[in-house]
Amino acid sequence: MAQTIEAFVGKSLDEAKISPLHKKIIGLIAAGYFFDVIDFTIFGALVPFILQSKFATGPEVGLIGAATVFGMFIGTAGQGQFSDRFGRRFIYQFNLMLFGIFTILGALAPSVTLLILCRFIAGLGLGAEQPLAFAYAGEYAPKAIRGRVLAIVHFIGGACVWPIGTALALLAGAVATSPEYAWRSVWLLIGAGALVVWFFRFALPESPRYLATHGRGDEALAVLTKLGISGPTEKLTTDSASDTKSDPFGVVFKMYPQRVIAGMICFTAFFGIAIGLGAWLPNIMNEKGFTITKSLQYTLAMNFAVPCASLFMMYALDKFGRKITAICAFLAAGVMAMVFSQAGTATELIVAGFVMIFFVQVAGNSMQIFASEVFPTNARASGFGWASGVGRLATAFIMPAILLIQTTYSLTTVFVCLATLLVIAAAAVTQLGPESRQKGLDEIAPPTVGVVEAGTDFWLKFAGAVSLLLSLSWWLYFYLAAKEVASTLPCLLYTSDKCQALVTAAEAAGKFAYKPYLTWIGLALLVVGIVMSMTSKPVAKNA
Repeated sequence: MAQTIEAFVGKSLDEAKISPLHKKIIGLIAAGYFFDVIDFTIFGALVPFILQSKFATGPEVGLIGAATVFGMFIGTAGQGQFSDRFGRRFIYQFNLMLFGIFTILGALAPSVTLLILCRFIAGLGLGAEQPLAFAYAGEYAPKAIRGRVLAIVHFIGGACVWPIGTALALLAGAVATSPEYAWRSVWLLIGAGALVVWFFRFALPESPRYLATHGRGDEALAVLTKLGISGPTEKLTTDSASDTKSDPFGVVFKMYPQRVIAGMICFTAFFGIAIGLGAWLPNIMNEKGFTITKSLQYTLAMNFAVPCASLFMMYALDKFGRKITAICAFLAAGVMAMVFSQAGTATELIVAGFVMIFFVQVAGNSMQIFASEVFPTNARASGFGWASGVGRLATAFIMPAILLIQTTYSLTTVFVCLATLLVIAAAAVTQLGPESRQKGLDEIAPPTVGVVEAGTDFWLKFAGAVSLLLSLSWWLYFYLAAKEVASTLPCLLYTSDKCQALVTAAEAAGKFAYKPYLTWIGLALLVVGIVMSMTSKPVAKNA
């Protein structure tokens, strides 16, 4: 039986030898990822300078961080629809340009409002970079060393960044004549660096896997030739998967719902600790009695755990597998979070913090690489993007929640909550998909045959689920601040007398009080969607 174009391209890439073009592609992907990661990892180190300069208050700094994360959610989730439909290369370039320009504009912003706006738009480009980096690199990597290749991308772009970013903040603080010049110069430098990489990335070719599944087989074969891969010896055939018309969103949520939901949970835990806790870590140590400079120095020492984690992954992912590595590391990170919360001396903080960050990074990035492999080519960026995007959005709630829990309860309570989240993530990894070690991408998730679409009933159920999730988050945040979580569970559905008293007090103080209308909207949408799906004909047909 003749081989299809997408099968030939996939097998050729899986069994290819590393060529000079492979190295160039991986290097440029890692360089762009470097500026993506350094931007959100350095924010915590810049917070003390922003506060010292009196440019923004504590709550305003929280809004700056939340605006970036919210923009990242939209960019991360939205890029999949575009890159899975129109190609990796164009979207990949556009997002880095957007990020670079608005990072520079944010560094020059004359007011907090404009800075928040610039950080939101920069976040759109920032969010799109990460899922595309792993999807793009993974589609080129040979299956025998794909874990190592993706770990190398992370080492260059995502690991070395942590100590470099903290060192950059320390250097800016030492050289700049004022705290305001310190944080502005750092963002200016990051934005300019991103635009330099953007210029060099025009040399990137389109992903052959994408081309082979979108009716552009000849272009895919031309890229293979540049990679030093021989062409077919017999005529290749095509099928419906060779020029897919499926909706990437529909493919992800109708064919792989368990994988994407498990990914959302895992990314929430990873980003919640890596970004949420990382943003407040210097301030947490400052409140333990250490100066801002000492806090940044200790953070720098701890952040050397990140490249160590990456080096370990280069060995572990292809030796033991993604799944077992991530599960064990998530559990170990939960234990170390509790140890870190009890650390008091400088030595205890550095050692416990180093080990905690090591396991958090091994867990999160093993899972992240795993998540980039478990969706088909025609929906890979969408699946990874939605899982990662929801994790980033959750971080927008986790960042202020860490400060809220710390001030309302205690620092120990913060780490108990984070440790619990890490244990839940370890369980979620088991549902992320089959182990991908030494397997071709098409073995893990074959290209979609037939047409898969998201019908009206599906969108209603999806909107209902989102509404319920937002209602739950709003309820939890509001009543957590009031120290009345357990006794206010009924308030998710109706406002009891006790809840009404809390709502009235909050509104009198000018605060945004919880109301259960989102819960009822969500339930109504779910019911209508379920009824429609039971009474209408299927909108998707998969051979």
